[in-house]
Amino acid sequence: MAKLIFVNLPVADLPRAVAFYEAVGARKNPQFSDDTAACMVLSETIHTMLLTHDKFRQFTTKAIPDAKATCQVLLCLSAESRAEVDGIVERAGAAGGTMDPGFKQDHGWMYGRGFEDPDGHIWEVMWMDMAAAATAMAKG
Repeated sequence: MAKLIFVNLPVADLPRAVAFYEAVGARKNPQFSDDTAACMVLSETIHTMLLTHDKFRQFTTKAIPDAKATCQVLLCLSAESRAEVDGIVERAGAAGGTMDPGFKQDHGWMYGRGFEDPDGHIWEVMWMDMAAAATAMAKG
């Protein structure tokens, strides 16, 4: 069985967060969702658990930071093409997220953009031509 990753994110408004992630292309798995949490399937192996702050506090004694003011992680997803990168970021913007909160990256063989969800969590979306990347890395 392939290893799965579940990225747990605290959210202020669960229904708004679910609608946002569905607009970006995730699918809600009702088997692992209730009124305190929603399992959003990004791929066969990548899921994000959107947790109300009360639910999130059940897993840690640490304070929940304001993701709009601080940054603890930058999450990155791969894409199949430059067009898919642009499409995901544009859908995030249309759904109420912030497009390109950081730098766009365009190295020819690697292209990336990002978005910030309504709670301030930053996701990067990257496409890479692996053969060209190997050549570029070999040149140093």
